[in-house]
Amino acid sequence: QAQFVESGGGLVQPGGSLRLSCEASGVNLRDYSVGWFRQVPGKEREAISCISQNSEDIQTYRDSVDGRFTVSRDNAKNTMYLQINSVKPEDTAVYHCAAAGPRATVKAMCQYSVVDYWGQGIRVTVSS
Repeated sequence: QAQFVESGGGLVQPGGSLRLSCEASGVNLRDYSVGWFRQVPGKEREAISCISQNSEDIQTYRDSVDGRFTVSRDNAKNTMYLQINSVKPEDTAVYHCAAAGPRATVKAMCQYSVVDYWGQGIRVTVSS
């Protein structure tokens, strides 16, 4: 049974940085495109960035990211990451990792949420 577990969230001060991790089990992550989404309280879940199996194709879907968010993966560790720099209060949200099999392009995964697996979500709160 596939399982995706996020870690690294919590309380962070504005201007700080953090790295979210998502470790997969029960699947070989190298067979999947992976990505990160977030849900701000009271709003719909939205895509942040998605990356292909070989990391050659990266799609970013949030204008507000402004280069502050970087998605990466380590297939040997079956883990994906989201680096967030210069965090802002508006980054406060529940962040979800996701994986999509070959049926989905990276663009479809991020633009249309074509996802096979979701992580349970991890809360990030940006506050002083």
